[in-house]
Amino acid sequence: QVQLVESGGGLVQAGGSLRLSCAASGRTFSSYAMGWFRQAPGKEREFVAAISGSVRNTYYAEYADSVKGRFSISRDNAKNTMYLQMNSLKPDDTAVYYCAAGLRIRTAPDYDYWGQGTQVTVSS
Repeated sequence: QVQLVESGGGLVQAGGSLRLSCAASGRTFSSYAMGWFRQAPGKEREFVAAISGSVRNTYYAEYADSVKGRFSISRDNAKNTMYLQMNSLKPDDTAVYYCAAGLRIRTAPDYDYWGQGTQVTVSS
C-alpha cells in the first residue's frame, strides 16, 4: 500500500512558477513509477508527466506535449518525494494536480495509487 500526499499548489500569475511535491509512504518508493495528472473543471483527467522507477540507477521521464520545455519532473528517493517544477505557467495550466504511483511508467491514468490533489490556479 502506498499513500501519496501532494503539496505546493496555489495561485500564481501567468509566467510564474510553482513546484509541486508528492510525498509517498512505503519502503519501496524507488521501484515505483510516478506520474502527475491534472483535471480542470468539466474536463477529463489528463497526463502531465511521469518518471520511471529505478532501472540500473537510471530514470526515464515522459511529458505531455503541452508542458514540454516548461515543466520538469524529478524524484528524491531518499525523501520518498517526487516533484513537478512548473515554469512559464499559463492560465490553461489551471487544474487540480494529482500524483500517482504504479509499477510501470505510462501516460494513461490507470496507476495503482493516487493522491488527493492540489489546486493550481494561474491568473492572466
